[in-house]
Amino acid sequence: MRISALSCLFVIVALGLGDLSVRADDLLPPDRPVDVVVDFYIDAKLAAENLAAAPPADDANFIRRVTLDLAGRVPASSEVQAYLQSSEPDKKSWLVDRLLASPDFPYHQRNEFDLVLMAGKGSPEWRAWLLMVLVENRPWPQMFRDLMLAREDDPNHKNALAFLKTRATNIDDLTNDTSKIFFGVSINCAKCHDHPLVLDWTQDHYFGMASFFNRTYLTKKNFLAERDDGVLKFRTTAGEEKQASLMFLTGKAIDEPQLAALSDDQKKAAEEKQKADQERETPPEPPAFSRRAQFVEVALQPNPSAFFPKAFVNRIWARLLGTGLVTPLDQMHSENKPSHPELLAWLARDVETHNYDLKRLIRGLVLSRAYARSSRWETPGERPSDRLFAVAVPRPLTPAQFSLSLSIATANPLELAAAIGKPEEWVNRRRDFETQADKFAAQVEIPGENFQVGVSEAMLFSNSPQIEAEYLRDSTDRLPGTLKAISDRPQMIQTAFMALFSRAAQAEEVEAISAYLAAREDRPLPALQQMLWSLVTSGEFRFNY
Repeated sequence: MRISALSCLFVIVALGLGDLSVRADDLLPPDRPVDVVVDFYIDAKLAAENLAAAPPADDANFIRRVTLDLAGRVPASSEVQAYLQSSEPDKKSWLVDRLLASPDFPYHQRNEFDLVLMAGKGSPEWRAWLLMVLVENRPWPQMFRDLMLAREDDPNHKNALAFLKTRATNIDDLTNDTSKIFFGVSINCAKCHDHPLVLDWTQDHYFGMASFFNRTYLTKKNFLAERDDGVLKFRTTAGEEKQASLMFLTGKAIDEPQLAALSDDQKKAAEEKQKADQERETPPEPPAFSRRAQFVEVALQPNPSAFFPKAFVNRIWARLLGTGLVTPLDQMHSENKPSHPELLAWLARDVETHNYDLKRLIRGLVLSRAYARSSRWETPGERPSDRLFAVAVPRPLTPAQFSLSLSIATANPLELAAAIGKPEEWVNRRRDFETQADKFAAQVEIPGENFQVGVSEAMLFSNSPQIEAEYLRDSTDRLPGTLKAISDRPQMIQTAFMALFSRAAQAEEVEAISAYLAAREDRPLPALQQMLWSLVTSGEFRFNY
């Protein structure tokens, strides 16, 4: 449904776009701020639906949300209080820029990309490489190139090959995961037959993609290698045997040099070389024609309408706003239209123009009104579809976010404030928090669609001595030690709420908790620990809302 001319004119003027010839179904010029463009397209769709958006989240809600999204942790009490007390008109921009420049940002991005690329189970060496390139703000295309083509004899980048190595023994995993993660396309449904519902995907597409990887293998010494030859054949639903061509998702076929027929002696020599490569103590030499190298070149051809930039934008958008412009994230095809196609096209063009600057993209998204809306829908009537972005979508914390937030929220607030106030000290403290969080994060489920806390997580919090020993112990460096020294009970409760929830406790909450603690004055420390346990196991702590 197209927005009315009057409404469109209002949106354009309100956003200061200036060009009154621009319509909601046009592609805005490239020289616009990301947040302005986001709000133009989102608000235009809301106007077309005759729907008013939820109001902005309050300051306490916003700083918690954006700190979780940019730093991967809840904010310290000192950070919340400074933000709430600030009267600066541009304090939101200041906060976002501070978080983007902090040591927290690359650590959090490392955890997020590790989750996407390796399900959060990457080795320490892999995670160290990820952190290094994200500290550099390395563009996504270069990261992709490293993941596909890094050399084993390059000490700085060989660990990038973990993505391929963990999948090299299964060509289906290698093909499907690469297609889904980097191009937003789940191609596996076209392996056994042409896709029954999506005309875009045929067996030729699946095996064309798989052919880029069919020569990739691991040697006995665990080196990633690529053979000089080898074809991939498949059987059609009609029973015909076909040899797959090198073909990308777009249908673009790659011409491959034809190898001359080998003599018996040459075949024998080639077999001997392959055997020798398996036993080498050094990486085998790459082939003269690398199918993987051809794959990278065709995948990265500049084109904002291509799968690569759109999938990148869509994944970052979904991470920050709760659902993709295309959803599910791996169903980017003609039968599954984006909720806001012009916005996706503009953002894809923008990231290509700005060399996939992750900080620039994220900054623009989180400074938009769409990102900053309240997650409460208090207007009469049914809550709107998440795909309209009229109201914020609550998101479960990832294992790393949850674990880090537990460590930070239950730390001594004064010690935490002192560390955060000294950037050179905070670099080391953040690293220590990451190390502490790794063990706990490994025990927490990666949230999927329609997430609910599972039995294993509930049992972990109910029965594991780790919870009390690490987070709720009675010591001066933890929150219980801080709270028990506060004699004024309402003040103590407010301190706990600010540390755990980044907000002040409401009057009825103070009253209820005060009554609970008063009834257990004969055992004050266990009562205090039980109170804190109930807060960290609550939905309010478990979700970014």
